Amino acid sequence: MSTRPGSTETGPVAAPLSLAQRKRRLVATELTEAALQLFALKGFDAVTVDEIASASGVSKRTFFRYFASKEDVVVQFLAGMGADMREALAARHAAERPSEALLRAVSVPLTTCGDHAERALPVVRLILRTPALLARFLEHQARWREELTEELAARLGRDPGADLYPRLAAGMALAAFDAVLRRWSEGEGAEDPGALIERAFEVLAPSLDSVTERTAP
Repeated sequence: MSTRPGSTETGPVAAPLSLAQRKRRLVATELTEAALQLFALKGFDAVTVDEIASASGVSKRTFFRYFASKEDVVVQFLAGMGADMREALAARHAAERPSEALLRAVSVPLTTCGDHAERALPVVRLILRTPALLARFLEHQARWREELTEELAARLGRDPGADLYPRLAAGMALAAFDAVLRRWSEGEGAEDPGALIERAFEVLAPSLDSVTERTAP
């Protein structure tokens, strides 16, 4: 679930979508919604690609034009999360404390989940409770860690190959993200994920910031 579908007040205005692009997005959305309803009703393992395609009114061949597998229908919203976090980190002021910059970066997808809980919560629960989807989720997290490591290293002027800090800091931030997402899911969305990540970073901030303070020139 990417947080970049539209423009912001201060950002560039996205170019209008062509008719073909709008049609493609509509079909992808219909496939996704049909799949999620079926997964919720029957369970992920019991649903076939044929059923998803049939429920969407398209052929199986059309389904595979949009998704490589039924897993991809569910985890597609993960694809934009890492980019969103990296972009948010890159946009933070250079003089900002690492803990604050990382907090604001990982808060982006959590805030989106909280703002769209009715749709996001069932998907998050499905991912965390289905082994095949959880494995894909963890693969994404490994990618996100590398992206945040690179961005944080560039931000601090450090070599991630020689300095442990960027990778450790990125790992700590994503560990907090994962813990909050699981807590939010287990609590059926009763708690605000934005407030939870703030609390998590209250624990992490002293460690994240003390290292850079000790090594500052």
